[in-house]
Amino acid sequence: MRKRLPSTQALQAFEAAARHESFTRAAQELSLTQGAICRQVAGLEGLVGVPLFQRVRRGVRLTDAGERYARLVRRQLDTLERDTQAVMAHQSGGVLELAVVPTFATRWLLPRLKNLRLDRPGLQVNMATRTRPFLFEDTEFDAAIYSGDPRWPGTEAHFLMHENPVPVCSPALAEGPLDAAAIATLPLLQQSTRPTAWREWFASTGQAASGDMAGMRLELFSMLARAASDGLGVALIPPFLIQQELADGCLIVLNPHSGPGQRAFHLIIPERKLSQPTLVYFRDWLAGQAGYDGPSPPAAATAHAPFLPATAQNDPPPHGSVLR
Repeated sequence: MRKRLPSTQALQAFEAAARHESFTRAAQELSLTQGAICRQVAGLEGLVGVPLFQRVRRGVRLTDAGERYARLVRRQLDTLERDTQAVMAHQSGGVLELAVVPTFATRWLLPRLKNLRLDRPGLQVNMATRTRPFLFEDTEFDAAIYSGDPRWPGTEAHFLMHENPVPVCSPALAEGPLDAAAIATLPLLQQSTRPTAWREWFASTGQAASGDMAGMRLELFSMLARAASDGLGVALIPPFLIQQELADGCLIVLNPHSGPGQRAFHLIIPERKLSQPTLVYFRDWLAGQAGYDGPSPPAAATAHAPFLPATAQNDPPPHGSVLR
């Protein structure tokens, strides 16, 4: 039994009084009497054992302890309100907590969510970026979208699309089309999470390039797109992530070859949530938006192996397992 927890009413009274630095205005906000606010705050001060307010001529002022406690209480009340609204939203269509890789989310998924709202009014998709694999049990996420090895333990992977990156650059840097030998003479933009991407691309064309791992290193596709648009070099980027740049002429495709064995984007769902109706709907909608309705490739199988032990979870993941 939790014996040292204040009531929600006491915390609300304290937070309002701290925000306004006035018991009178706190009472007006909460539709209570000033006396009720005073009693709630006094009871809270008795519970925590330290004064939270200093009484001054024109009202009250927070003590140092009161300021610290007010920040904590405000944060917890905000979290409680948000979580309560999320539970209420489940009754009107559902809420999904989705981990996403940044550029895919901003360039591909977000522009399509208006279609989801039309198809399923009331369904709310909350997104936060994650750039490395994680344990679903340690988070509030219902699913994840990422590119890399889809074999997460205790999950099922649903194929969406291949990356199929191609060499692109600013028309001010070079004019296409160019063969691999000509591209090898240009400055190459490297992606830090795909350090061998250019080497693999040149190898797939039968062309060796001495500087295939040299050049400016950037993490996100969006960074590569901006750097390439500014004429800093040639980047390997999936065309569907830079449709606007290609349409505007900021970027051009130097060579349509994307090479074999490219990564793919997958929707990853924990096994325990596979039958959740909202997730089933989102999975099918996402597959339709991606234009894919067939079975997942063999690599996207359900993974049952135990996850890395706690001592290894902070180690850098192997190449191919980093979220993008």
